[in-house]
Amino acid sequence: MADTQAVGGPGSAKGSRAFLSMPSTRLGWWSVGLSGTFVLLMIINGTVFMNPAGDDPWWRMVLPFYGIGMMGCGLAAGIVALVAVLRRHERSWLVFLPVLAGLFVVAFLLGEILVPH
Repeated sequence: MADTQAVGGPGSAKGSRAFLSMPSTRLGWWSVGLSGTFVLLMIINGTVFMNPAGDDPWWRMVLPFYGIGMMGCGLAAGIVALVAVLRRHERSWLVFLPVLAGLFVVAFLLGEILVPH
């Protein structure tokens, strides 16, 4: 019985510490970094591109590429986080947050494809 507790079996504190700790794999850190970049790009999108000062031609040229890059970053964060959780057994709470970013991007893209406007 004591061996199960020491190894991290049911009821041990090791599992809860792993959830509350920082990521322990490179993929976990990559997913956190990509997710942070996605959030930063979303903030920049909301403050700069959604409130244009005028009808500048650079705005119309940059916005599609910026949006594709932003959504790609969020989708990549979600995919890398899923790989880290499923393959590398990453259990940090910071790695589960990028999965939400990836799900947000997938829901947004499905909405754009399935609902015409």
